[in-house]
Amino acid sequence: MKKYLNLFSALIASFRPKSKIPIIDSYGQSTLNQNEQQALMEWLFACLMSVRYFGKAHLIWDDGQEREREIFTALMRNEPIFLYRQGARPSPTVEGYGWRLIGEHPSLRMYQLEMEVEGE
Repeated sequence: MKKYLNLFSALIASFRPKSKIPIIDSYGQSTLNQNEQQALMEWLFACLMSVRYFGKAHLIWDDGQEREREIFTALMRNEPIFLYRQGARPSPTVEGYGWRLIGEHPSLRMYQLEMEVEGE
């Protein structure tokens, strides 16, 4: 039932107007200090702007909490989703999607959600 509720709320969110300014919504609790968080956000904004993306993006501080609702909402709105891994491995995601490591970030803890393609 919870999965259907998450899907329904994501569907409703997909009808809301999209942001025209760069925004990063974050979810969870970060273990980084304020300066490290600021540097990470600046890096993420710079990456998004370098590919000319000026809408809303989502950053999950991987604190082990289930984030299915936030993920479905962002997917329905076709908005990028990032995860900062705080443990040894990233948390599982929704079926059919996986976390791809972003090797350009020096921490090697940044991931982007991508659709899994069969056969890879």
